[in-house]
Amino acid sequence: MQVDDWNQVHCALAVARTGTLSGAAQQLGVSHSTVLRRVDSLEKALQARLFDRHARGYVPTEAGRLLMRAAESMQEQLNLLVGRVHSGRQPLSGDLSICVTEELAAPLLPLMQRFQRRHGDLRLQLVASGGDVGLCGGARPGAAGLAVQPLPPLAYSLYGARSYRRKYGALRSLEQLGGHRFIACAELAGHPALGWLEQAVPKRQLALRCDSIGQLIEAVRAGIGIAPLSVWRARSDDGLCRLLPPPAEWRRDLWLYSPRASSGTSAVRVFSAFVSDFLERLQRVRAVDEAADVASVGGADT
Repeated sequence: MQVDDWNQVHCALAVARTGTLSGAAQQLGVSHSTVLRRVDSLEKALQARLFDRHARGYVPTEAGRLLMRAAESMQEQLNLLVGRVHSGRQPLSGDLSICVTEELAAPLLPLMQRFQRRHGDLRLQLVASGGDVGLCGGARPGAAGLAVQPLPPLAYSLYGARSYRRKYGALRSLEQLGGHRFIACAELAGHPALGWLEQAVPKRQLALRCDSIGQLIEAVRAGIGIAPLSVWRARSDDGLCRLLPPPAEWRRDLWLYSPRASSGTSAVRVFSAFVSDFLERLQRVRAVDEAADVASVGGADT
């Protein structure tokens, strides 16, 4: 079983992004029937259903979401190749220090690995303060002399260990909390998710309080209870599973910043563009996942 036609994958990716055949056809500059034919051919080649057809459009199945992520990666590599072919720029070298909070360090590390594979002569360093470039969530960095760039916001949801979900089940909404145990974290002070937890969760259901994100993650993994975590932080952690779609009111602003003295350097510009592009693509994937969540909640229980 193999896929030999990139056009089929490209069409399926466009359908996943737009949610409709007509939207994909307009994006690709082909006919509605061409998109339908290529998607059908791809499903036959893979022997898997990639989309659930609804009156409001096409919602990717689990197989469809897996394909979308793979196709996004393929597109990224193709764009990189084209950029290298048409670019006469010298390879990046030297040092680049990156300031990041504990909450964002774990999801950023795989991204740094991919970035360094592209720029092997550039030495990266994680720092707790200062740095040539930084990433933070919450309030906009207000220090003087910073160049600040907004990024797609962080989405949050409630996560638990797989063993916890098997025992207690998922949640349909933030109003159905009976029987669940929760974990709070002081490091999330000021975050709307923590404010909700403190106000809406009865004290008897609060199993643990933590001082740091690191403690919070380990407590969730251990099955002590469930807690609000960023989707970016939790999506690559096999020990965690999401218990409900991310509430829109829990989203948190995300910022990329650098001292103006270093913001114009090649390494900072390329790294900033790399992170921004990744998060924009992740936001598109998240939108598809959330659409699938809504469809699942609106249909029969599984």
